[in-house]
Amino acid sequence: MPGQQAESPPRDEFAALYHAHMPNAALSLDRIEAASRLIDPVFRDTPHLADESLSRSLGREVFVKIETLTPVRSFKGRGADFLLGHTKETRTVVCASTGNFGRALAQVARRRGLGACVFAPVGTAPAEISRLRGLGVRVVVEGRDIDDARHAASVYTRGRGDLVLIEEGREARIAEGAGTIGVELAPLRPDTVLLPVGSGALAAGVGRWLKARSPRTRVIGVCAAGAPAMAHSWRAGSPMATAHARTFATSLAVRSPTPEAVEWMRDVVDDVLLVEEKAIDDALRLLRDTLGLLVEPAAAVGIAAVLAHDPPGARTATVLTGGRSPVEAVRAP
Repeated sequence: MPGQQAESPPRDEFAALYHAHMPNAALSLDRIEAASRLIDPVFRDTPHLADESLSRSLGREVFVKIETLTPVRSFKGRGADFLLGHTKETRTVVCASTGNFGRALAQVARRRGLGACVFAPVGTAPAEISRLRGLGVRVVVEGRDIDDARHAASVYTRGRGDLVLIEEGREARIAEGAGTIGVELAPLRPDTVLLPVGSGALAAGVGRWLKARSPRTRVIGVCAAGAPAMAHSWRAGSPMATAHARTFATSLAVRSPTPEAVEWMRDVVDDVLLVEEKAIDDALRLLRDTLGLLVEPAAAVGIAAVLAHDPPGARTATVLTGGRSPVEAVRAP
């Protein structure tokens, strides 16, 4: 289980890691390794387990890494803490989020004495809005989806020296923070790791580490079939926007991938699979019935990929990326 907050590491180490704000920088193995030590322990070293009942249902040994047991109920605290936790940033941080990333960024910002503003698309769960406001965040509800909210956040920060826009798919250190999950999974030597793909930061960061430290492991991204933009972009090697992103896995509902995330994923992801809503439903029920875990739809897409595609590998791992929002329930009884 995550422990208490770590002591601040030496400033000379931070100086080497954070010498400049370079959102477009390539992902660094050195920084991922450093992040695995420097990120607040409450966000890292989350449990992983191979449940016999779940593995039997899926016809293979399946390890699940449970990221729902952190203070922000998702893996997003890793990247937020690595980005903001040790800089001298003084500006108010602004982002677009359906909940998890906004909550993580807000919690880290508050601990550092920074203001935070989150742009949330229309339809974001009221409970998520309440949680954000409870953290002292200014919440602006705008846009039909996360891409519209991201655009609104960009317009809001433009020309404002007191604000800084944070985008998951553009900030290398967010992906590197997420990559610490790869550091924790690599000793398992899985044949295949299945990773949800929304912004692409998780797959890029974990894939970067695994391809260097566990090269026989296949890294497979998983998108909702109703939000295939990142899958198309990965195959094309450049961003391919779609007109719509329709999925109840709202944190995967990306229409316009960032060039940076597509580039990061190109060399470290072996395949990207699409899963239909019914497969996600089935996976949610299976996790509930075997592990007793209620996770968000995005967290279940790795299990959905096993059910729908039977990817290769007798020893498989996936990441349960976040807890379920009150409106993101298993829809079948």
